[in-house]
Amino acid sequence: MSTDLKSVIGLEVHVQLKTKSKMFCRCLNDSSEHVPNVNICPVCLGHPGTLPIINQEALEKIIKIGLALNCKILPLTKFDRKNYFYPDLPKGYQISQYDLPLCENGYLYLKNGRRINIQRIHLEEDAGRLIHGQQNNSLVDFNRAGVPLMELVTNPDFQDGEEVREFARELQLILRYLGISDADMEIGEMRVEANISVQSIEAEFASGTKVEIKNLNSFKAAKEAIEYEITRQTRGIKNGEKIIQETRGWDGKKTVSHRIKEGSADYRYLPEPDLPCIKWDKSHISQIKSQLEELPSQKRKRFVSQYDLLAKQSEILAREITLGNYFEKVSSELENWLKIKKINKLQDVSPNKLLANYLISNLLGLLNGSSIKDKNFLITPENFGEFIALIIEKEIGSMVAKSILKEMFETGKDPSSIIEEKGLLQNYKKKQIEEKIKEIIKENKQAVKDYQKGKESAIQFLLGQLMQRTQGGIDPKVGEKIIKELLKRNVALKTNRQK
Repeated sequence: MSTDLKSVIGLEVHVQLKTKSKMFCRCLNDSSEHVPNVNICPVCLGHPGTLPIINQEALEKIIKIGLALNCKILPLTKFDRKNYFYPDLPKGYQISQYDLPLCENGYLYLKNGRRINIQRIHLEEDAGRLIHGQQNNSLVDFNRAGVPLMELVTNPDFQDGEEVREFARELQLILRYLGISDADMEIGEMRVEANISVQSIEAEFASGTKVEIKNLNSFKAAKEAIEYEITRQTRGIKNGEKIIQETRGWDGKKTVSHRIKEGSADYRYLPEPDLPCIKWDKSHISQIKSQLEELPSQKRKRFVSQYDLLAKQSEILAREITLGNYFEKVSSELENWLKIKKINKLQDVSPNKLLANYLISNLLGLLNGSSIKDKNFLITPENFGEFIALIIEKEIGSMVAKSILKEMFETGKDPSSIIEEKGLLQNYKKKQIEEKIKEIIKENKQAVKDYQKGKESAIQFLLGQLMQRTQGGIDPKVGEKIIKELLKRNVALKTNRQK
Protein backbone atom coordinates (compact mmCIF):
# COMPACT_ATOMS: atom_id res chain seq x y z
CA MET A 1 0.00 0.00 0.00
CA SER A 2 1.16 3.53 -0.75
CA THR A 3 2.55 5.45 2.22
CA ASP A 4 -0.19 8.10 1.86
CA LEU A 5 -3.06 5.59 2.06
CA LYS A 6 -4.40 3.45 4.88
CA SER A 7 -7.10 0.82 5.28
CA VAL A 8 -10.03 1.25 7.65
CA ILE A 9 -11.88 -1.92 8.58
CA GLY A 10 -14.97 -2.60 10.69
CA LEU A 11 -16.78 -5.88 11.32
CA GLU A 12 -20.30 -7.18 11.54
CA VAL A 13 -20.38 -10.64 13.12
CA HIS A 14 -23.52 -12.80 13.07
CA VAL A 15 -23.76 -15.68 15.54
CA GLN A 16 -26.56 -18.24 15.95
CA LEU A 17 -27.36 -18.67 19.63
CA LYS A 18 -27.42 -22.04 21.36
CA THR A 19 -31.02 -22.09 22.63
CA LYS A 20 -33.63 -24.84 22.86
CA SER A 21 -36.14 -23.05 20.65
CA LYS A 22 -36.21 -20.36 17.97
CA MET A 23 -36.38 -16.64 18.67
CA PHE A 24 -40.11 -15.99 18.37
CA CYS A 25 -41.73 -19.45 18.38
CA ARG A 26 -41.37 -22.84 20.05
CA CYS A 27 -39.82 -24.66 17.09
CA LEU A 28 -36.65 -26.61 17.82
CA ASN A 29 -33.39 -24.75 17.26
CA ASP A 30 -31.20 -27.54 15.88
CA SER A 31 -28.29 -26.65 13.59
CA SER A 32 -27.48 -30.35 13.12
CA GLU A 33 -30.83 -31.13 11.44
CA HIS A 34 -30.18 -32.17 7.82
CA VAL A 35 -33.76 -32.93 6.72
CA PRO A 36 -35.18 -29.70 5.21
CA ASN A 37 -38.26 -27.95 6.56
CA VAL A 38 -39.03 -30.06 9.63
CA ASN A 39 -38.38 -27.51 12.40
CA ILE A 40 -41.00 -25.04 11.16
CA CYS A 41 -44.40 -23.67 12.17
CA PRO A 42 -46.83 -20.93 11.01
CA VAL A 43 -45.00 -18.33 13.16
CA CYS A 44 -41.48 -18.81 11.71
CA LEU A 45 -42.99 -19.20 8.24
CA GLY A 46 -44.66 -15.80 8.59
CA HIS A 47 -48.25 -16.94 8.05
CA PRO A 48 -50.86 -14.13 8.31
CA GLY A 49 -52.41 -13.74 11.75
CA THR A 50 -49.53 -15.35 13.70
CA LEU A 51 -47.88 -13.51 16.59
CA PRO A 52 -44.26 -13.74 17.84
CA ILE A 53 -43.29 -14.49 21.48
CA ILE A 54 -39.87 -13.39 22.78
CA ASN A 55 -37.34 -16.08 23.76
CA GLN A 56 -36.05 -15.00 27.20
CA GLU A 57 -33.09 -17.39 27.10
CA ALA A 58 -31.82 -15.64 23.96
CA LEU A 59 -32.12 -12.21 25.60
CA GLU A 60 -30.12 -13.33 28.63
CA LYS A 61 -27.39 -14.87 26.48
CA ILE A 62 -26.92 -11.54 24.68
CA ILE A 63 -26.69 -9.73 28.02
CA LYS A 64 -24.07 -12.29 29.10
CA ILE A 65 -21.83 -11.78 26.06
CA GLY A 66 -22.33 -8.03 26.38
CA LEU A 67 -21.06 -8.09 29.95
CA ALA A 68 -18.11 -10.29 28.94
CA LEU A 69 -17.20 -7.71 26.28
CA ASN A 70 -17.43 -4.75 28.67
CA CYS A 71 -20.63 -3.37 27.11
CA LYS A 72 -23.18 -1.03 28.62
CA ILE A 73 -26.52 -2.82 28.97
CA LEU A 74 -29.38 -0.53 27.97
CA PRO A 75 -32.15 -0.45 30.61
CA LEU A 76 -34.77 -0.15 27.86
CA THR A 77 -34.70 -2.03 24.57
CA LYS A 78 -37.14 -2.89 21.80
CA PHE A 79 -37.50 -4.83 18.55
CA ASP A 80 -37.98 -3.33 15.08
CA ARG A 81 -39.02 -4.49 11.65
CA LYS A 82 -36.30 -4.40 9.00
CA ASN A 83 -38.09 -4.48 5.66
CA TYR A 84 -36.55 -6.27 2.70
CA PHE A 85 -37.56 -9.19 0.57
CA TYR A 86 -35.58 -12.36 -0.05
CA PRO A 87 -36.90 -15.83 -0.94
CA ASP A 88 -35.53 -17.21 2.37
CA LEU A 89 -37.23 -14.52 4.52
CA PRO A 90 -40.85 -15.71 4.74
CA LYS A 91 -42.47 -12.61 6.28
CA GLY A 92 -40.89 -10.15 3.86
CA TYR A 93 -39.31 -8.41 6.86
CA GLN A 94 -36.90 -9.39 9.61
CA ILE A 95 -37.52 -8.75 13.31
CA SER A 96 -34.33 -7.04 14.45
CA GLN A 97 -33.23 -4.07 16.61
CA TYR A 98 -32.41 -0.59 15.36
CA ASP A 99 -32.05 2.39 17.70
CA LEU A 100 -32.28 0.60 21.09
CA PRO A 101 -30.04 -2.48 21.00
CA LEU A 102 -29.48 -4.67 24.03
CA CYS A 103 -25.77 -3.74 24.42
CA GLU A 104 -23.49 -0.95 23.26
CA ASN A 105 -20.07 0.67 23.79
CA GLY A 106 -17.97 -2.40 24.61
CA TYR A 107 -14.40 -3.37 23.74
CA LEU A 108 -11.94 -6.24 23.37
CA TYR A 109 -8.14 -5.97 23.44
CA LEU A 110 -5.87 -7.62 20.88
CA LYS A 111 -2.57 -9.26 21.89
CA ASN A 112 -0.65 -6.21 20.68
CA GLY A 113 -2.57 -4.08 23.20
CA ARG A 114 -4.76 -2.35 20.64
CA ARG A 115 -8.36 -1.85 21.74
CA ILE A 116 -11.15 -2.78 19.33
CA ASN A 117 -14.30 -0.87 20.24
CA ILE A 118 -17.66 -2.61 19.94
CA GLN A 119 -20.37 -0.26 18.81
CA ARG A 120 -23.36 -2.48 19.61
CA ILE A 121 -24.66 -6.02 20.07
CA HIS A 122 -28.26 -6.68 19.16
CA LEU A 123 -30.61 -9.61 18.69
CA GLU A 124 -32.62 -10.61 15.63
CA GLU A 125 -33.94 -13.67 13.82
CA ASP A 126 -32.02 -15.55 11.15
CA ALA A 127 -33.34 -16.09 7.61
CA GLY A 128 -33.75 -19.48 5.93
CA ARG A 129 -31.18 -21.16 3.69
CA LEU A 130 -31.15 -21.23 -0.11
CA ILE A 131 -29.78 -24.32 -1.87
CA HIS A 132 -28.84 -23.65 -5.47
CA GLY A 133 -29.17 -26.70 -7.74
CA GLN A 134 -27.23 -27.66 -10.82
CA GLN A 135 -30.23 -27.30 -13.15
CA ASN A 136 -30.79 -23.56 -12.70
CA ASN A 137 -33.16 -24.10 -9.78
CA SER A 138 -33.06 -23.02 -6.14
CA LEU A 139 -34.59 -24.73 -3.12
CA VAL A 140 -35.29 -23.15 0.26
CA ASP A 141 -34.91 -24.74 3.70
CA PHE A 142 -36.73 -22.84 6.47
CA ASN A 143 -35.26 -24.81 9.41
CA ARG A 144 -32.93 -21.87 10.09
CA ALA A 145 -35.66 -19.22 9.69
CA GLY A 146 -36.36 -17.65 13.07
CA VAL A 147 -33.24 -18.97 14.85
CA PRO A 148 -31.93 -16.41 17.43
CA LEU A 149 -29.15 -14.44 15.78
CA MET A 150 -26.70 -12.14 17.54
CA GLU A 151 -25.21 -9.29 15.53
CA LEU A 152 -22.07 -7.62 16.85
CA VAL A 153 -20.91 -4.41 15.16
CA THR A 154 -17.43 -2.98 15.79
CA ASN A 155 -16.06 0.48 15.14
CA PRO A 156 -13.74 0.72 12.10
CA ASP A 157 -10.71 0.05 14.33
CA PHE A 158 -8.94 -2.76 12.47
CA GLN A 159 -5.84 -2.08 10.41
CA ASP A 160 -5.45 -5.35 8.51
CA GLY A 161 -6.77 -8.87 7.97
CA GLU A 162 -4.57 -10.43 10.66
CA GLU A 163 -6.14 -8.24 13.35
CA VAL A 164 -9.58 -9.25 12.12
CA ARG A 165 -8.64 -12.93 12.30
CA GLU A 166 -7.33 -12.56 15.86
CA PHE A 167 -10.48 -10.71 17.01
CA ALA A 168 -12.80 -13.27 15.41
CA ARG A 169 -10.88 -16.19 16.95
CA GLU A 170 -11.04 -14.66 20.43
CA LEU A 171 -14.74 -13.82 20.06
CA GLN A 172 -15.47 -17.41 19.00
CA LEU A 173 -13.58 -18.69 22.04
CA ILE A 174 -15.48 -16.40 24.43
CA LEU A 175 -18.81 -17.52 22.94
CA ARG A 176 -17.84 -21.15 23.51
CA TYR A 177 -16.57 -20.53 27.06
CA LEU A 178 -19.89 -18.91 27.99
CA GLY A 179 -22.02 -21.56 26.26
CA ILE A 180 -23.68 -18.91 24.10
CA SER A 181 -22.93 -20.62 20.80
CA ASP A 182 -20.73 -23.35 19.32
CA ALA A 183 -19.91 -20.67 16.71
CA ASP A 184 -18.90 -23.28 14.12
CA MET A 185 -18.08 -21.24 11.02
CA GLU A 186 -18.15 -24.26 8.70
CA ILE A 187 -21.89 -24.78 9.25
CA GLY A 188 -22.79 -21.09 9.38
CA GLU A 189 -23.22 -20.68 13.14
CA MET A 190 -20.80 -17.74 12.97
CA ARG A 191 -20.49 -15.48 9.92
CA VAL A 192 -18.11 -12.56 9.55
CA GLU A 193 -18.79 -9.56 7.31
CA ALA A 194 -16.11 -6.93 6.81
CA ASN A 195 -16.58 -3.27 5.85
CA ILE A 196 -13.44 -1.96 4.19
CA SER A 197 -12.38 1.42 2.88
CA VAL A 198 -9.04 2.83 1.77
CA GLN A 199 -8.41 6.50 2.40
CA SER A 200 -5.78 9.17 2.96
CA ILE A 201 -3.53 8.44 5.90
CA GLU A 202 -4.06 12.04 7.04
CA ALA A 203 -7.86 11.63 7.32
CA GLU A 204 -8.97 11.90 10.96
CA PHE A 205 -12.24 10.02 10.48
CA ALA A 206 -13.36 7.19 8.20
CA SER A 207 -13.97 9.00 4.93
CA GLY A 208 -13.30 6.42 2.22
CA THR A 209 -16.00 4.58 0.25
CA LYS A 210 -17.11 1.55 2.25
CA VAL A 211 -17.31 -1.85 0.60
CA GLU A 212 -18.85 -4.79 2.46
CA ILE A 213 -17.71 -8.41 2.02
CA LYS A 214 -20.52 -10.77 3.05
CA ASN A 215 -20.60 -14.21 4.68
CA LEU A 216 -16.94 -14.99 5.28
CA ASN A 217 -17.10 -18.50 6.73
CA SER A 218 -13.57 -19.08 8.05
CA PHE A 219 -10.79 -17.09 9.71
CA LYS A 220 -8.57 -17.77 6.71
CA ALA A 221 -11.23 -16.51 4.30
CA ALA A 222 -11.73 -13.35 6.37
CA LYS A 223 -8.01 -12.52 6.37
CA GLU A 224 -7.46 -13.27 2.68
CA ALA A 225 -10.62 -11.51 1.45
CA ILE A 226 -9.76 -8.36 3.41
CA GLU A 227 -6.18 -8.32 2.15
CA TYR A 228 -7.39 -8.78 -1.44
CA GLU A 229 -9.99 -6.00 -1.11
CA ILE A 230 -7.44 -3.56 0.36
CA THR A 231 -5.17 -4.26 -2.62
CA ARG A 232 -8.08 -3.89 -5.10
CA GLN A 233 -9.22 -0.55 -3.70
CA THR A 234 -5.66 0.80 -3.39
CA ARG A 235 -4.93 -0.08 -7.00
CA GLY A 236 -8.20 1.53 -8.11
CA ILE A 237 -7.53 4.78 -6.23
CA LYS A 238 -4.02 5.01 -7.65
CA ASN A 239 -5.42 4.51 -11.15
CA GLY A 240 -8.00 7.27 -10.64
CA GLU A 241 -10.98 4.89 -10.52
CA LYS A 242 -14.08 5.63 -8.43
CA ILE A 243 -14.70 3.05 -5.67
CA ILE A 244 -18.45 2.41 -5.38
CA GLN A 245 -20.31 1.49 -2.21
CA GLU A 246 -21.39 -2.10 -2.75
CA THR A 247 -21.70 -5.58 -1.29
CA ARG A 248 -19.19 -8.15 -2.52
CA GLY A 249 -18.62 -11.87 -1.97
CA TRP A 250 -15.45 -13.97 -1.70
CA ASP A 251 -14.94 -16.88 -4.10
CA GLY A 252 -11.67 -18.07 -2.53
CA LYS A 253 -9.44 -16.05 -4.86
CA LYS A 254 -11.05 -12.65 -5.31
CA THR A 255 -13.96 -10.51 -4.16
CA VAL A 256 -16.94 -10.45 -6.54
CA SER A 257 -19.59 -7.73 -6.82
CA HIS A 258 -23.08 -8.78 -5.68
CA ARG A 259 -25.20 -5.65 -5.39
CA ILE A 260 -25.15 -1.94 -4.58
CA LYS A 261 -24.95 -1.53 -0.81
CA GLU A 262 -28.16 -0.48 0.95
CA GLY A 263 -28.24 2.17 3.66
CA SER A 264 -30.37 2.06 6.82
CA ALA A 265 -33.06 4.22 5.11
CA ASP A 266 -33.54 1.50 2.47
CA TYR A 267 -34.72 -0.94 5.15
CA ARG A 268 -37.58 1.32 6.35
CA TYR A 269 -37.17 0.40 10.01
CA LEU A 270 -40.28 0.71 12.16
CA PRO A 271 -41.01 -0.44 15.74
CA GLU A 272 -42.28 -4.04 15.87
CA PRO A 273 -45.97 -3.55 16.82
CA ASP A 274 -46.48 -7.15 18.01
CA LEU A 275 -43.73 -7.12 20.67
CA PRO A 276 -43.47 -5.01 23.85
CA CYS A 277 -40.50 -2.90 24.92
CA ILE A 278 -38.23 -4.66 27.45
CA LYS A 279 -37.00 -3.06 30.66
CA TRP A 280 -34.03 -4.43 32.59
CA ASP A 281 -33.57 -3.79 36.30
CA LYS A 282 -30.10 -3.74 37.88
CA SER A 283 -30.72 -6.83 40.01
CA HIS A 284 -31.47 -8.94 36.93
CA ILE A 285 -28.29 -7.71 35.21
CA SER A 286 -26.28 -8.44 38.39
CA GLN A 287 -27.72 -11.95 38.51
CA ILE A 288 -26.62 -12.64 34.92
CA LYS A 289 -23.19 -11.13 35.66
CA SER A 290 -22.73 -13.49 38.62
CA GLN A 291 -23.15 -16.42 36.21
CA LEU A 292 -20.21 -15.38 33.99
CA GLU A 293 -17.68 -18.18 33.63
CA GLU A 294 -13.90 -17.71 33.48
CA LEU A 295 -12.96 -16.03 30.20
CA PRO A 296 -10.09 -17.16 27.92
CA SER A 297 -7.86 -14.18 28.84
CA GLN A 298 -8.32 -14.95 32.54
CA LYS A 299 -7.55 -18.64 32.03
CA ARG A 300 -4.33 -17.90 30.12
CA LYS A 301 -3.03 -15.74 32.99
CA ARG A 302 -4.10 -18.29 35.63
CA PHE A 303 -2.43 -21.20 33.82
CA VAL A 304 0.87 -19.29 33.79
CA SER A 305 0.68 -18.13 37.44
CA GLN A 306 -0.93 -21.22 39.02
CA TYR A 307 0.72 -23.99 37.02
CA ASP A 308 4.01 -22.34 35.97
CA LEU A 309 3.27 -22.96 32.27
CA LEU A 310 4.93 -21.25 29.33
CA ALA A 311 2.79 -18.60 27.62
CA LYS A 312 2.59 -20.74 24.47
CA GLN A 313 1.41 -23.78 26.45
CA SER A 314 -1.16 -21.64 28.24
CA GLU A 315 -2.43 -20.26 24.93
CA ILE A 316 -2.99 -23.73 23.43
CA LEU A 317 -4.66 -25.16 26.55
CA ALA A 318 -6.96 -22.12 26.81
CA ARG A 319 -7.95 -22.47 23.14
CA GLU A 320 -8.49 -26.24 23.33
CA ILE A 321 -11.18 -26.02 26.01
CA THR A 322 -11.66 -29.74 26.77
CA LEU A 323 -7.90 -30.33 26.76
CA GLY A 324 -7.42 -27.44 29.20
CA ASN A 325 -10.04 -28.87 31.56
CA TYR A 326 -8.41 -32.30 31.29
CA PHE A 327 -5.01 -30.75 32.04
CA GLU A 328 -6.27 -29.39 35.37
CA LYS A 329 -7.70 -32.76 36.41
CA VAL A 330 -4.48 -34.57 35.48
CA SER A 331 -2.38 -31.93 37.29
CA SER A 332 -4.28 -32.64 40.50
CA GLU A 333 -3.73 -36.40 40.10
CA LEU A 334 -0.06 -35.85 39.27
CA GLU A 335 0.42 -33.94 42.51
CA ASN A 336 -1.02 -36.93 44.39
CA TRP A 337 1.27 -39.38 42.56
CA LEU A 338 4.36 -37.28 43.37
CA LYS A 339 3.39 -37.40 47.05
CA ILE A 340 2.84 -41.18 46.90
CA LYS A 341 6.24 -41.67 45.27
CA LYS A 342 7.78 -39.19 47.74
CA ILE A 343 9.24 -37.05 44.97
CA ASN A 344 9.75 -33.66 46.63
CA LYS A 345 12.79 -31.97 45.13
CA LEU A 346 12.48 -31.36 41.40
CA GLN A 347 15.36 -29.24 40.20
CA ASP A 348 15.48 -30.01 36.49
CA VAL A 349 11.79 -30.41 35.65
CA SER A 350 8.50 -28.58 36.17
CA PRO A 351 5.81 -31.28 36.51
CA ASN A 352 3.06 -29.19 34.94
CA LYS A 353 5.25 -28.01 32.05
CA LEU A 354 6.14 -31.63 31.33
CA LEU A 355 2.47 -32.61 31.56
CA ALA A 356 1.41 -29.78 29.22
CA ASN A 357 4.13 -30.77 26.76
CA TYR A 358 2.93 -34.39 26.57
CA LEU A 359 -0.69 -33.29 26.18
CA ILE A 360 0.10 -30.83 23.40
CA SER A 361 2.92 -32.62 21.58
CA ASN A 362 1.74 -36.23 21.92
CA LEU A 363 -1.89 -36.59 23.00
CA LEU A 364 -3.28 -34.07 20.50
CA GLY A 365 -1.61 -36.06 17.72
CA LEU A 366 -3.20 -39.29 18.95
CA LEU A 367 -6.61 -37.62 19.16
CA ASN A 368 -6.25 -36.52 15.51
CA GLY A 369 -9.14 -34.06 15.62
CA SER A 370 -11.39 -36.01 17.98
CA SER A 371 -12.16 -34.79 21.51
CA ILE A 372 -11.36 -35.88 25.05
CA LYS A 373 -15.11 -35.67 25.64
CA ASP A 374 -15.71 -38.49 23.14
CA LYS A 375 -16.82 -41.77 24.73
CA ASN A 376 -13.94 -43.54 22.98
CA PHE A 377 -11.32 -41.56 24.94
CA LEU A 378 -10.06 -44.05 27.54
CA ILE A 379 -7.18 -42.43 29.50
CA THR A 380 -8.34 -41.36 32.96
CA PRO A 381 -6.73 -38.31 34.61
CA GLU A 382 -5.38 -40.62 37.35
CA ASN A 383 -3.59 -42.85 34.80
CA PHE A 384 -2.16 -39.87 32.92
CA GLY A 385 -0.93 -38.42 36.21
CA GLU A 386 0.83 -41.71 37.04
CA PHE A 387 2.34 -41.77 33.53
CA ILE A 388 3.94 -38.32 34.01
CA ALA A 389 5.11 -39.28 37.52
CA LEU A 390 6.93 -42.33 36.08
CA ILE A 391 8.74 -40.07 33.61
CA ILE A 392 9.71 -37.62 36.35
CA GLU A 393 10.92 -40.51 38.53
CA LYS A 394 13.05 -41.63 35.55
CA GLU A 395 11.44 -45.06 35.64
CA ILE A 396 10.85 -44.72 31.88
CA GLY A 397 12.63 -42.74 29.19
CA SER A 398 11.11 -40.61 26.45
CA MET A 399 11.11 -43.30 23.73
CA VAL A 400 9.40 -45.85 25.98
CA ALA A 401 7.00 -43.15 27.23
CA LYS A 402 5.64 -42.58 23.73
CA SER A 403 4.90 -46.26 23.18
CA ILE A 404 3.26 -46.54 26.62
CA LEU A 405 1.07 -43.49 25.95
CA LYS A 406 -0.05 -44.96 22.62
CA GLU A 407 -0.99 -48.21 24.38
CA MET A 408 -2.88 -46.26 27.08
CA PHE A 409 -4.76 -44.37 24.38
CA GLU A 410 -5.77 -47.54 22.54
CA THR A 411 -6.64 -49.73 25.55
CA GLY A 412 -7.30 -47.45 28.54
CA LYS A 413 -4.88 -49.51 30.67
CA ASP A 414 -2.84 -47.87 33.42
CA PRO A 415 0.87 -47.33 32.65
CA SER A 416 2.16 -49.70 35.35
CA SER A 417 0.20 -52.62 33.87
CA ILE A 418 1.52 -51.89 30.37
CA ILE A 419 5.11 -51.66 31.66
CA GLU A 420 4.79 -54.97 33.51
CA GLU A 421 3.12 -56.78 30.59
CA LYS A 422 5.68 -55.64 28.03
CA GLY A 423 8.73 -55.68 30.31
CA LEU A 424 9.46 -52.02 29.57
CA LEU A 425 10.60 -50.92 33.03
CA GLN A 426 14.36 -50.48 32.79
CA ASN A 427 15.21 -48.35 35.82
CA TYR A 428 18.91 -48.65 35.02
CA LYS A 429 21.29 -47.82 37.86
CA LYS A 430 24.30 -45.65 37.12
CA LYS A 431 26.66 -48.62 37.26
CA GLN A 432 24.56 -50.51 34.68
CA ILE A 433 24.50 -47.49 32.39
CA GLU A 434 28.26 -47.11 32.69
CA GLU A 435 28.80 -50.75 31.69
CA LYS A 436 26.70 -50.30 28.56
CA ILE A 437 28.50 -47.08 27.64
CA LYS A 438 31.90 -48.78 28.05
CA GLU A 439 30.77 -51.44 25.59
CA ILE A 440 29.61 -48.75 23.12
CA ILE A 441 32.90 -46.80 23.48
CA LYS A 442 34.87 -49.98 22.83
CA GLU A 443 32.86 -50.74 19.68
CA ASN A 444 32.93 -47.16 18.30
CA LYS A 445 36.54 -46.04 18.51
CA GLN A 446 36.20 -43.61 15.59
CA ALA A 447 33.40 -41.69 17.38
CA VAL A 448 35.63 -41.48 20.48
CA LYS A 449 38.52 -40.10 18.37
CA ASP A 450 36.14 -37.57 16.78
CA TYR A 451 35.06 -36.37 20.22
CA GLN A 452 38.67 -36.04 21.34
CA LYS A 453 39.26 -33.86 18.28
CA GLY A 454 36.49 -31.56 19.46
CA LYS A 455 33.51 -32.87 17.46
CA GLU A 456 30.57 -32.60 19.86
CA SER A 457 28.30 -34.38 17.36
CA ALA A 458 30.08 -37.63 18.29
CA ILE A 459 28.37 -37.47 21.69
CA GLN A 460 24.95 -37.56 20.02
CA PHE A 461 25.96 -40.60 18.00
CA LEU A 462 27.09 -42.48 21.14
CA LEU A 463 23.93 -41.37 22.96
CA GLY A 464 21.81 -42.74 20.12
CA GLN A 465 23.57 -46.10 20.47
CA LEU A 466 22.85 -46.08 24.21
CA MET A 467 19.16 -45.25 23.73
CA GLN A 468 18.84 -48.14 21.28
CA ARG A 469 20.38 -50.65 23.70
CA THR A 470 18.23 -49.51 26.60
CA GLN A 471 15.04 -49.20 24.43
CA GLY A 472 14.80 -45.57 25.50
CA GLY A 473 14.60 -46.70 29.10
CA ILE A 474 16.84 -43.97 30.50
CA ASP A 475 16.75 -40.21 30.57
CA PRO A 476 18.79 -38.90 27.58
CA LYS A 477 20.23 -36.10 29.77
CA VAL A 478 21.48 -38.64 32.30
CA GLY A 479 22.96 -40.79 29.51
CA GLU A 480 24.74 -37.84 27.88
CA LYS A 481 26.21 -36.75 31.22
CA ILE A 482 27.64 -40.22 31.97
CA ILE A 483 29.06 -40.57 28.41
CA LYS A 484 30.95 -37.28 28.82
CA GLU A 485 32.21 -38.32 32.26
CA LEU A 486 33.57 -41.64 30.93
CA LEU A 487 35.17 -40.05 27.87
CA LYS A 488 36.93 -37.44 30.03
CA ARG A 489 38.04 -40.20 32.40
CA ASN A 490 39.52 -42.15 29.45
CA VAL A 491 41.41 -39.08 28.25
CA ALA A 492 42.80 -38.52 31.77
CA LEU A 493 43.91 -42.16 32.05
CA LYS A 494 45.69 -42.03 28.69
CA THR A 495 47.45 -38.82 29.70
CA ASN A 496 48.67 -40.37 32.95
CA ARG A 497 49.93 -43.47 31.15
CA GLN A 498 51.89 -41.33 28.69
CA LYS A 499 53.52 -39.55 31.59
